[in-house]
Amino acid sequence: MANVLLSAKGITIRFGGVVAADGIDLDVYEGESLAIIGPNGAGKTTFLNISTGYLKPQAGSVSFLGRDITAQLPRTITKLGIARAFQIPQLFLDQTVIENMLIAAASLKGRPSGIAALSSLPEVAEMQRLLELVGIEEFAGRRARELSEGQRKLVDIALALALKPRLLLMDEPTSGVASSEKFDIMDILIGALAKEKVTSVFVEHDMDVVERYADRVAVWSMGKIQKLGAPAQVLTDAKVREHVIGI
Repeated sequence: MANVLLSAKGITIRFGGVVAADGIDLDVYEGESLAIIGPNGAGKTTFLNISTGYLKPQAGSVSFLGRDITAQLPRTITKLGIARAFQIPQLFLDQTVIENMLIAAASLKGRPSGIAALSSLPEVAEMQRLLELVGIEEFAGRRARELSEGQRKLVDIALALALKPRLLLMDEPTSGVASSEKFDIMDILIGALAKEKVTSVFVEHDMDVVERYADRVAVWSMGKIQKLGAPAQVLTDAKVREHVIGI
């Protein structure tokens, strides 16, 4: 049986009268790709925020590799091996792609570096390798604002991989991506994670993407996991189809 990387036990958090998590129990297994689906406001992104230290639950705990990380800061959790990719890529739009990568590398090592000095950093080759891994090495010298949304998503994934994570949490990786590009983007993304041996959890509204790329699916609704299992089992469930997918 695969090792448990992340384990949430009894996670509870409320925002006023809205219950975003109501006693959530969820294990994430090493090597899997877990999709979280559900209606807007169901608590999906809240779970990612709790798992990465951006929110603290009012009850319950989260552990990573057996270590309690519930009260840890985001920077500490990142260093432990959990990376995050946001719905909107967090890039310096006026800097080139490779400069974005090297700024992240310099920050990770705790050594501030001016833009002019980035090209002399020892991580240059590794950052170029990661851009090749996600298939965008040809854009290394382009400013981030010149890239398409799909290309920016791939840069964001490369930035996350630069942190050397064991687990990557992604919020809607195909959001804003043209429908004609979404499978190409996901093929590259999932392939890169497999090569780097990174486990993934992703929030997604596109059921075609979920069906094609998830090993397991967790259905979030009213702060609870209503169903958890393989895509073929979950996505054909009558209640899920009616209340989540809208069929």
